[in-house]
Formats: sequence, C-alpha cells, structure tokens
Amino acid sequence: MALVSHVRRLYERVRGEVAKVIVGKEREVRLVIASVIAGGHVILEGEPGLAKTTLARAVASSLRLSFKRIQFTPDLLPSDIIGTVVYDLRQGEFRFRKGPIFANLVLADEINRGSPRTQSAFLEAMQEERVTVEGVTYELPKPFIVIATMNPIELEGVFPLPEAQLDRFMASVRLTYPSRGELIEIVRRERVVTEWPVEPVAGPEDLLEAREALYEVRIEEPVLNYMLDIVEATHKHPAVLYGASPRAAIMLARLSRALAAVDGRDYVIPDDVKEAAPAVLRHRLVLRPEAEAEGSRAKDRVVAEILKGVPTPSPPAMP
Repeated sequence: MALVSHVRRLYERVRGEVAKVIVGKEREVRLVIASVIAGGHVILEGEPGLAKTTLARAVASSLRLSFKRIQFTPDLLPSDIIGTVVYDLRQGEFRFRKGPIFANLVLADEINRGSPRTQSAFLEAMQEERVTVEGVTYELPKPFIVIATMNPIELEGVFPLPEAQLDRFMASVRLTYPSRGELIEIVRRERVVTEWPVEPVAGPEDLLEAREALYEVRIEEPVLNYMLDIVEATHKHPAVLYGASPRAAIMLARLSRALAAVDGRDYVIPDDVKEAAPAVLRHRLVLRPEAEAEGSRAKDRVVAEILKGVPTPSPPAMP
C-alpha cells in the first residue's frame, strides 16, 4: 500500500502543476496523467486552440522530462524524426545525429498530417523504446512517452493512422470547448501570466518507480472477467467490423490500475474499468461503413452501448 500511496502523491503533485495552465478539464487531465504513469502513449483529439500542446508540455515540465515537439507535415521525412548518419569531417568518420524522437516526452503535433511512411517511423519506438538506423539499434531515453495531437475537423492533407499504430496508443482523450465560466478564467489568466508557471515536482525516476508500483494494484477475478467481457463484446457488436485486440485488454488493465492508484486504492473496481474503457477502446475500433457515416461520435456511441450491455460485477470487498 505504501507504493500505491507514492503513485497518488505523484499524481496530486503533477495535477496541481498542470492546473496552473489548464483550466477545468479535470477528467481529461486525469486520464492523461494516469496514462503517462501507466507507461502509455496518448492521443489528444480536439479542435485548434484547446491547449493540447500546453497540456503535453505541462506534464513534461512537472515531471522534469526532456520535451521535444515535432510538427507533422506532408513533407516530413522519417530521418527528420529519428535522425540520420552524417560524415564528420573533423573525425573522418560517420556519426549518428539524433533526431527529436530522443526525448522523454515527444509531442507529435497533428500526427495525421504526416505521410504513412513518416508515421511508421514511430512504430518501433512506441513499442520497443528504440530505433534502428542502417542496421544499428539505438535505445531511447527512459521513460519514453508519445503524446500525439489530432485535429478532427481537418479533412484535406491528412492521412489516417494505420491500425497497427493506433493500437500502440494506450488512450485517446478528446478535449472539448470550455464552458463559459472556464472561458472567463482562461481570458483572465492570459492577462496575468507572463512566464511559464509550471515547476518540476518530480523526476523521471519517480515516474518509473510509480509504474512499478502499479503491479501492486490487484485485479480480482470478477473484475478481470468484466474487462475481458468488454473487450470480447467489441467483436460482437453489429456496428463493429474489427474489434479490440489483446493489446487493448492489456492497456485496459494497466490504465484501470493507474486510475485505482491515483485514487489511493491497491485494487481495481468496476468504476475504474468504466472510466478507462472509452479512452482505451475508442481509437481501436474499426466500424462498418454505415456506422462510420454517423460521424465522429459513432465510436463513442458504440463503446457506451457495449458498457451498458455488459453486466457489472459487484465491487471487490474492502480490505
């Protein structure tokens, strides 16, 4: 339980710093921080101006993580991300010049604007935390996290992310427009904030320790079966062409553990699974054409129907 308490304290400190630059969005911020603690990559989806970049930068700053931003464009090349081998005239030999992917937290801004070839440059990095250039493998910094942003209203000049890459993201979090009260606070803060206010409250070693602590969070058999029932239900829903993969089940368990830990519990309850499931499943489902025609919210509707249709087990007994 002491290790789980460490996770909760870390979360509270990071959340406090992020709140200095992000107004409201408690649920979205909670999912992003929990995903980072769980060791997962995140997609931030939302219209321009909703502080997606600010959120990613704030998380990196609060955890003292090295941060690099990559602006995806159609002409971006894999070597612009990974790096390239160059000839050093002084040394008289070839050297590898590292690209911006060599950071603890990489912001892939508007990732769907990159070509499929460029997007694929992330596959090995996201799965194995390493890259290979001309037959030589280079380890990436640990921890290594990718936060990708996507603009849902752009239709021209974008390339859909392949399912293999989408499956490597733990969570997809959608940011929405602020309420009137939140908008007032945003405008007021803009007048008084003159420099970046987020300060480091932990370091990479604290994040790695928190990830290890999540293995202390237990998932009892009824709750585990509930998770698997949800994943299997994605294969049977009439609107779904391809359902969630086994990796989705693993990600659902990891994020559920993280959500339990940030609430100070060393066991997962069904409500943790219900909170994690939309973020874990939304981007993994491939819908039938007639369902896709309903628009961007179709996947949210399908996930909601699945959660409603799968019986909820009783919460585990308090220890």
